[in-house]
Amino acid sequence: MAALVGTARFVLRSLLQVVQPWDLDSRRWVRALRRSPVKVVFPSGEVVERKRAPGKQPRKAASEARAQEQREKPPLEESPSHAPSTWEESGLRYDKAYPGDRRLSSVMTIVKSRPFREKQGKILLEGRRLITDALKAGAVPKTFFFSRLEYLKELPVDKLKGVSLIKVKFEDIKDWSDLVTPQGIMGIFAKPDHVKMAYPKTQLQHSLPLLLICDNLRDPGNLGTILRSAAGAGCSKVLLTKGCVDPWEPKVLRAGMGAHFQVPIISNLEWEAVPNYLPPDTRVYVADNCGLYAQAQMSNKASDHDWVSNQRLPKFHKYEEEEDVETGASQDWLPDVEVQSYDSDWTEAPAAVVIGGETYGVSLESLQLAESTGGKRLLIPVVPGVDSLNSAMAASILLFEGKRQLRGRAEHLSRDRSYTEKDAEVTSA
Repeated sequence: MAALVGTARFVLRSLLQVVQPWDLDSRRWVRALRRSPVKVVFPSGEVVERKRAPGKQPRKAASEARAQEQREKPPLEESPSHAPSTWEESGLRYDKAYPGDRRLSSVMTIVKSRPFREKQGKILLEGRRLITDALKAGAVPKTFFFSRLEYLKELPVDKLKGVSLIKVKFEDIKDWSDLVTPQGIMGIFAKPDHVKMAYPKTQLQHSLPLLLICDNLRDPGNLGTILRSAAGAGCSKVLLTKGCVDPWEPKVLRAGMGAHFQVPIISNLEWEAVPNYLPPDTRVYVADNCGLYAQAQMSNKASDHDWVSNQRLPKFHKYEEEEDVETGASQDWLPDVEVQSYDSDWTEAPAAVVIGGETYGVSLESLQLAESTGGKRLLIPVVPGVDSLNSAMAASILLFEGKRQLRGRAEHLSRDRSYTEKDAEVTSA
């Protein structure tokens, strides 16, 4: 048995010695076939060089060429303050509201009540356009409720850092929305401060020495429309006295169409504090197109054309005639403020226009301020029998009339200046 095993080992060893050299030679020939020769040497001694295909280089030459390109290529300039431009780069995170989450309802309870708004200092903005305008103006966001992530990605990424982002169902937003067609996103902002706001440059460039004072305006739709007209006319400021509706109420914001972030708004002012917000030498003009006092003071020209309404305001009736207890004679408690037509020139100095409320008109304090500043009562003529214009319409008429007068005065001064320069050139020549 041992002899048989030894014989088998001898046979295998001899076979390996025969196979291994052949196997190595075959591998060597396979590698040779894969190579493409650079030169061909014939038996006669002739040498033929083969051209390489364009774009192909030896590995060593290719690596050297790439290294040379890397050395010659200038390094990329990286911005020292590279800010993430997309949602993915910024690394923002959001929470998802599950059934029973009361964060949306608790916040809505606060921002939909004026006492809570004033106490908490928060307001509600709904819709992508209004939220974008607020962010551009520098308003500080606190919380965003959204139904789809795409709505949030449309906002500037750098403005969302540190903001609480909560994804809720669209049905929840619809339940709390004041819009007929909710847009799926709501923003809770800190109540804007007009001093810290960054208003559009175009608005500041077209600003006029024209102010608006809202006196006891209580209709949200009218106030929003008035703010929109003030922004369109180029008013430099809007003042709201106590008794006016909150300008940050959702209905006012919706009617204002972004005007809150285009013109400074100062609200809840006492009449004693109003002069502190007026530029020097400002004249206060009171809008009035009805009232017994205006009829008595109006010029004969207006009376001849039946421009004056025959209505009397209840509040004016209270102030115009009050009987003296001792003498029994009636006393006139209204300040002596001249009445003129609204299209007469009244913008020779910085002007402030007072718009009264829908029910009681302008207040006694506004007339006293007009008298102390040398202002007048501006009468908007209406056809007899027609009810007086509402506050929003009257404000639009007066503000754009003031803008027309100021523009005409500026063009007149520009022409006079050009004529003066031409005369100076002729004289020097």
